[in-house]
Amino acid sequence: MRQLKVGLAAAVAAALAVSGCGSPSSNNGSNGGGDSKGIETQQSAFDPAAKGPAAEVPGAKKGGVVTVYSQLTPNTFDPTDTYYADALAIEKLLFRSPTQFALRGGKPVLVPDLTDLGTVSADKLTWTFKMQSGVKYADGSEVKVEDLAYAIKRSFAHDVYTSAPTYQATYFKDGDKYKGPYTSGDSFAGVETPDASTLVIHLARPFADLPLYMTFPVFTPIPKAKDTKENYKNNPLATGPYQFDTYTPGTELKLKKNPNWDANTDAVRHQYPDGFTFKWGGEDPKTQQQVLNSAGEDANALNYSPVDASLIPQVTGDKKAQLIQGDQPCTYSVQLDTRKIPLEVRKAIAKAYPYDQVYKASGLTSFNAATASTILPPSVPGYTKYDALPDLNGKGEGDPAAAKAMLEAAGKAGFELSWYYDNTKPIPQQTNQIRVDAFKAAGFTVKPIGVNTAELRKKIGDYEAPVNMGQAPQGWCSDWPSGGSWFPVLFQTHSIGDGLSWGMLSDKALDAKIDEIGKLPAEESVAKWGELDKEILGMYVALPRYYAKLAFVTGTNIGGAEGDASAGEPFYVNMFLKN
Repeated sequence: MRQLKVGLAAAVAAALAVSGCGSPSSNNGSNGGGDSKGIETQQSAFDPAAKGPAAEVPGAKKGGVVTVYSQLTPNTFDPTDTYYADALAIEKLLFRSPTQFALRGGKPVLVPDLTDLGTVSADKLTWTFKMQSGVKYADGSEVKVEDLAYAIKRSFAHDVYTSAPTYQATYFKDGDKYKGPYTSGDSFAGVETPDASTLVIHLARPFADLPLYMTFPVFTPIPKAKDTKENYKNNPLATGPYQFDTYTPGTELKLKKNPNWDANTDAVRHQYPDGFTFKWGGEDPKTQQQVLNSAGEDANALNYSPVDASLIPQVTGDKKAQLIQGDQPCTYSVQLDTRKIPLEVRKAIAKAYPYDQVYKASGLTSFNAATASTILPPSVPGYTKYDALPDLNGKGEGDPAAAKAMLEAAGKAGFELSWYYDNTKPIPQQTNQIRVDAFKAAGFTVKPIGVNTAELRKKIGDYEAPVNMGQAPQGWCSDWPSGGSWFPVLFQTHSIGDGLSWGMLSDKALDAKIDEIGKLPAEESVAKWGELDKEILGMYVALPRYYAKLAFVTGTNIGGAEGDASAGEPFYVNMFLKN
């Protein structure tokens, strides 16, 4: 997920402004960091035999309505057009997809949902998914395999659904040509339904992570006859345990039970509360305090935005039990343009970088971040806790004298470093000055370029701009828990043209290595991604700064609350009211 593209990244940005967010709990995360010894790799988890009903949550009770607050407002509830993490989390209550993630011991496990986990052909270009029977929509009609196929076709209508993920355009056969059912009709070579229980997806190139990607609501079934295009978002047809009751876009969404949801067909979800009421737009510090006070109905409430800094004394004191902490699948870094900065100079930059000073000035604390020493964050399978590479552990005040000696030894004394920064806000101004002072002391010539907030995103996204570090994306978040949503996107030659590169690498051998790992079954690629993480970071393509953390507050009557490390959001489907 591109920084500023998804809701969880927006939430992280908000967290930085208020110095709030999360650190991992004992069963829902890892500290990560660069002081680890040896090798430890986070593993993918799959349970192809999982069936409904989902295991009961200890102590769960039925009844009541959960209220959910947030200042930020989801942009849509059309499953085809959803790519922001807050909406993705909410839609797990509404929509079922071919596959889904269950949480077990705080870790995501891929399980069957509407279909099995799929079978791939010998040439890796055809995936076959078998659909389970007996699943109904909220209106009582049967979910058909043709509805799954239609939803996939609908996802190619990028002129209508502009926010949706687009992996299928890259990987599906003729995905670069097909423009969706409204423009290109129903005939699409990428999808086939040979019988009433079989979905076949044809690929243009191997895509081992396809079963992981198919957890997205973009794959939720939609009957062609009930597709109201742009209006579908106002009352989408539910397949999950809840459905729309009333909806006021931008303000409030009330969900009620879906009477046609069958727990026996669902290995992930529960239907404990009678409903959920989502309320948006209220100031987070105010509604978070209401939740912590838990007066009246606010005992049944939560706020999913990062906890405000002003409330930290309470959530570390007598209200500690009301703080839910965990991981977000995001790493934030400082990019170094390898096309413009030689390797020995990049190492000197890392030696001089004032991590601790920037960390503190940015408002980062253990409540919103953990220092990073890898590309992949701890919540993503493939994450490898290896011995930190020199000066790439997100820690330290920098060593300008040693960096200056490294520059002189490389014959690069006075090398110019340039970057963009927001010169209209105090925190970016302060962190910019910290970098300027550190690099000057290390013998660099520095040329920071101040721009206003409105210009910044465009400027840092221009790879031909007259700068050589700090370009976009300055952070990355997983689309699904696999290195397959990181390395092919960020480190192949095409990444430069896509505007999604870390380090601006253009290396045919590296491209081929990434492609080869991408062809492996997901469970086999995990360790390979971890090895590649260390190899690429060893090129000093970026300075890892921190892994984002999750923290949200709940009322005293909320049970079953935990963070979903695959999305960095609350896992609503296990929640209940204690009384």
